Amino acid sequence: MTLSTYTPALYASFRHQTFTCRQLVPVPSKGLLRIERGAVRTVTWNEQGTPITLGYWGVGDVLGQPLSGVQPYQIECKTHVEISYIPANSCDRSLDEILAHVRQNQAFFCIVRSESLHSRLLQLLIWLGQKFGREVAQGLLIDLRLTHQEISEALGITRITVTRLMARLEEEGFIDRSRPQYIVLIAR
Repeated sequence: MTLSTYTPALYASFRHQTFTCRQLVPVPSKGLLRIERGAVRTVTWNEQGTPITLGYWGVGDVLGQPLSGVQPYQIECKTHVEISYIPANSCDRSLDEILAHVRQNQAFFCIVRSESLHSRLLQLLIWLGQKFGREVAQGLLIDLRLTHQEISEALGITRITVTRLMARLEEEGFIDRSRPQYIVLIAR
């Protein structure tokens, strides 16, 4: 589900590039990137070298170091991705997408600051399902291959805790993980 007001005609003249899953996207120092197809994760690191997930982005989202202000800043493809470059002098055309970026950052921040780790994980999965999910017979398939390590980096908890909490969510009937690295939110 994309919450964007994406208008393809506005971006038709911009340069497009494609990337494969797990490939890193070169980050321009000026201008923005717009996701035309696929999904990416943005990442930085703390002083100890621990990765910190800044967000997950999909079709219609704009992103880039100028919106983040964080150094280092890395964009990792989670799927096959097509991205267009929006020059700095054309960013004013993307105001709706920039505002959507801010709203998404705020929602993500609220999730990672949730006190209960169980609730934090469930909220993240619901948010990912709303953003990247597709309907299947059991519920909503989160159409991203996420490792427990990546989830732990997004939530600021250990991988072992994610594994334990995922097992608990499955026992409680919130999720189904019968296919490795795919998560289905069970319809209730």
